[in-house]
Amino acid sequence: MVIGAVLAARQVTDDFEVVVVNDGSRDATAEVLEELSQMCPALRVVEHAANRGYGAALRTGFASATKEFVFYTDGDAQYDPRELVDLWSHMTPEVDLVNGYKINRSDPLHRIVIGRLYHHTVKLLFGLRVRDVDCDFRLMRRSIFERVHLEKSSGVICLELMKKVQDARCRIVEAPVHHFHRAYGTSQFFNVRRIVRTLFDILKLWVELVWRKTHTATKKPLPRTEGTAEGAAVSQETADRRQETGDT
Repeated sequence: MVIGAVLAARQVTDDFEVVVVNDGSRDATAEVLEELSQMCPALRVVEHAANRGYGAALRTGFASATKEFVFYTDGDAQYDPRELVDLWSHMTPEVDLVNGYKINRSDPLHRIVIGRLYHHTVKLLFGLRVRDVDCDFRLMRRSIFERVHLEKSSGVICLELMKKVQDARCRIVEAPVHHFHRAYGTSQFFNVRRIVRTLFDILKLWVELVWRKTHTATKKPLPRTEGTAEGAAVSQETADRRQETGDT
């Protein structure tokens, strides 16, 4: 995935970085990333001493990014980082976020059913207008985080992100992306305990964002000390140069 992200970023700019957040992995991930960083100067590895959760890993990744555009995806190879080029073609001066949506979901049947139920339920509860809430393949402007402050450490951070981005009146376009069978690791979500915990997290988030609307009262920038599983960022200079030349 790291190599794929590097190759994809090179197709849109020569000014990029790849940030990988190692969320307290207990296997050989740290050693592999150390070797990769020796071969790839654009790679920056951020370590969590202990597992903090998916949302915390994303927040760390976003806070660690230094370029004007931030692209993120997961490190389990269910998305092809080379499709960043397709998202980049949709990033015009009028757009703040390009949201990928899965053409087809390549998961076991029970995960597809649960995923669809989740998708339609949260779209209704939170009034979301995107086609795919939980597609972790997004390209966004770094300036979004001047208006959107993320707080969640669990997987509901994707729901939090899209609701807050929409309520901040950020301009969103969508692009189709492919979804593949999981190549690395196993999902920690699809068990009864995690599902119940997620339902409680969704309920609390609904109270905060829909009923109380706490996020609309005070706008805070994303703290620089806190915080994708994997991400690549590109510079505003490159975007401006692309617009001047008419390149996509």
